[in-house]
Amino acid sequence: MAPGGFFGQALLVDVAGRDASGAPIALDEPVLRSYLGGVGLGTWLLHRLAPPGVDPLAPEAPLAFVFSSLVGTPLTTSAKFAVVAKSPLTGLLTDALASSRFAIAGKLTGHDAIVIRGRADELSVLLIDGGDVRLEPAPELAGLTAAQAETAARERFGRNWRSAAIGPAGERQVRYATISHDGRHAGRGGLGAVMGAKNIKAVLVRAAAKVSVADPAGVLAAARDLRERSFGPATAKYRELGTLANLLAFNAVSTLPTRNFTAATFEGAPRLAAEELHELRGVARNSCASCSIGCEHIYSRKGGGQQRMEYENVFALGPLCGVSDPDEVFAASARCDELGIDTISAGGTIAWAMECVERGLLDEPWLRFGDGSALIRALDAIGERSPGLGELLAQGSRRAAAVVGGSSIDFAPQVKGLELPGYEPRSLQAMALGLAVNARGADHNRSGAYEADLSGELDRLSGGAAHVAAAVGTEDRAAVMDSMILCKFLRGVFDDPFTEWAGLLALVTGWPVDAAELRETARRIVRAKRAFNQREGATAADDTLPARMLETPLELGSGRRAALDEGRLRSMVAGYYAARGLDAEGRVAPADLAELLLDG
Repeated sequence: MAPGGFFGQALLVDVAGRDASGAPIALDEPVLRSYLGGVGLGTWLLHRLAPPGVDPLAPEAPLAFVFSSLVGTPLTTSAKFAVVAKSPLTGLLTDALASSRFAIAGKLTGHDAIVIRGRADELSVLLIDGGDVRLEPAPELAGLTAAQAETAARERFGRNWRSAAIGPAGERQVRYATISHDGRHAGRGGLGAVMGAKNIKAVLVRAAAKVSVADPAGVLAAARDLRERSFGPATAKYRELGTLANLLAFNAVSTLPTRNFTAATFEGAPRLAAEELHELRGVARNSCASCSIGCEHIYSRKGGGQQRMEYENVFALGPLCGVSDPDEVFAASARCDELGIDTISAGGTIAWAMECVERGLLDEPWLRFGDGSALIRALDAIGERSPGLGELLAQGSRRAAAVVGGSSIDFAPQVKGLELPGYEPRSLQAMALGLAVNARGADHNRSGAYEADLSGELDRLSGGAAHVAAAVGTEDRAAVMDSMILCKFLRGVFDDPFTEWAGLLALVTGWPVDAAELRETARRIVRAKRAFNQREGATAADDTLPARMLETPLELGSGRRAALDEGRLRSMVAGYYAARGLDAEGRVAPADLAELLLDG
């Protein structure tokens, strides 16, 4: 019998040819307890199901939709799922989290995960109704946005289905295409391209089962308490202005990446700030499924329509590309949603291309920093994979730099192939380490060490041992939250996170889990990610930052500079390896694979 909150099985679906077949995979309690669900369980599944060295876009490459014990409970922010695969952008493990009713319906098909392999003969929709799976040809969905495809699929098959779909960029296998559902996105690493390579336009799920928890009364009491706490000061920023509140704050402390990381302040930031937009353009505030925070802020667009805006899409399509007109940034963000592409990778790749034009490395004189119409034109070229520039930029900045050559790789804003988020590493040096060593690549959600940098307790301009401890700690906390799964925006309401998370997990599963066990679980998940990447060829040389960050100091004004050299970063990386129990080359020892339950 499975522990509370789990079904004890995953569904492996083969979509090869014109039919789909499903087979259960038993998930033993030791595996569930060791990896929890979400990103952790997805990592374990990729170890077992992805052939070593597999091309991420090959039919045999698995694409896993993974749930957790908390999904379907009344605990706020728990209606989330993880999508896990080998990334076509990085060639390494990638995962993305998203919130929607797809999470609840997907789990209530009676599975803790749904894993898809194979390639359909034609563009199709995959339907999963409990243990019944079928593949339906859907050529009429070709070229539709994800939102249009979701609507059309539910009209065809029924309103009681929940769907996750790709846009035209996913069909064309743009390497940073997204998977979307209910207007939310599993955004980073190119998961939409993996789904497109399987010729699957949408996955539809319908609830067919119920799952029990170990202590129903205890879960309800905990849910009431957590809901009340979610209305407190720890989440006030997200409720009042959303993540876009970071824009002016980061600009003030010289950590807002601007014009492809050539500067860390942007003169046009006030025009894009949440404070300004809220006053002039604010329309509504919305919540994800089963969430009491309500961080989603909706703004009006010029000419009609509305757009959800967050810090990362504004940063990537605004300051990073030198664009300060909010209408142009809104339009670019909407275009990314329509195409189904990751805003961070899109903005980073285009900003790199703009600098290439400035340096004479690309002959596209129209593509200039600050030109919003050029930004839209470049996005369209990427979504269409048009010959020349569109095909080049659809590969992401690292692969594109390998084609362009010259010194272009030195200023390509990426780590391990994944474009950098909106945090300047030279002025946030705990974050610099987190970005360098993270398994997914340059990532702020799996390693939020910027919080330590901005806490005032560290010298954010001079990384050292304290910064290593901060990076390890934030990575551990993220590993647990991404596997249980709870939203990161809830993190501030927990006074003693590991103890409180263990209490929630015990109420749902019945396991006598404590904080010490959860800390070890976090370390296990992080090491399992590194073990997968190690298997796929990653080395210590990948745990670094672009040459620009290590060779060019950042001017802060008033004669101040922020510098991060190779020696300081390598010293912090070595400290990170030691803290993680890795060898001097950052490797997980073969003998440790048994402890990770990855030894076959």
